[in-house]
Amino acid sequence: MPDDKPPLDLDRPSSGRVYDYWLGGTNNYAIDREFAERQLELAPEIRDAAMANRAFLGRAVRYATESGIRQFVDIGSGLPTQGNVHEVADDVAPGEARVVYVDNEPVAHAHSQILLESTADLARHHALWGDFFDGPELWQRILDEGGIDPEQPVCLFTVALLHLLPAERQPERILSFYRDQLAPGSLLVLSHAYFDPADEQAQAALRRIAANYAKQTVNQGGGMRSREDIAELFGDFVLVEPGLVSASQWRRDTASDDGPAHTPVLAGVGRKR
Repeated sequence: MPDDKPPLDLDRPSSGRVYDYWLGGTNNYAIDREFAERQLELAPEIRDAAMANRAFLGRAVRYATESGIRQFVDIGSGLPTQGNVHEVADDVAPGEARVVYVDNEPVAHAHSQILLESTADLARHHALWGDFFDGPELWQRILDEGGIDPEQPVCLFTVALLHLLPAERQPERILSFYRDQLAPGSLLVLSHAYFDPADEQAQAALRRIAANYAKQTVNQGGGMRSREDIAELFGDFVLVEPGLVSASQWRRDTASDDGPAHTPVLAGVGRKR
């Protein structure tokens, strides 16, 4: 395992801890909360978007497990909170799912390890420190340390991740590499921040928020994408119904989900043929 983790930086906010704060978690610090509140002033709907995104992840895990998939890789998993991948998968198929969490933030990785030690089967559930951009090196570690069988379908998560990565590093090319490693029948679960281009005020707010992340957080900034660009992130994977939609609308259970009908996050699940 690499020993060159970056030092813990508590002098600047981090996207993982900010997201945790919006979800109502406690794994965050004053600097994260202050930054989060400033972004809410620009776009109050962000908190609802975070909640809807998390609920989408849970529904996607359930869909994948009910579809027969038993291997899960969550890149950019962030800080643990309710409804983690292994918890949902084990609820549907007890004792069967293998799950690998990957994050490049030392706090998120440490908390994931603590969570797994107390709630998981360490023979099946693993937390790795690694960076999305590590590509082939990271994927090999996922196979070796996480016990993932590349010949069997995998459900790969890149949830609320791509919009936080610097566009100049072309994360779509690395995502293409990961897609290519997946066996037929695998799923890609993806969500991405999005505002209607016709809403100029919302677009301006999103640009300011992206700039704030780039300048003020430990992350490297992010990139805005059109709906068409987000759809292209699935490559030749076939989107399962209902396609690329607002995160709150993806297979929404209207009988139990009383959250907002629409949020500024597009989400979808693609299946490899």
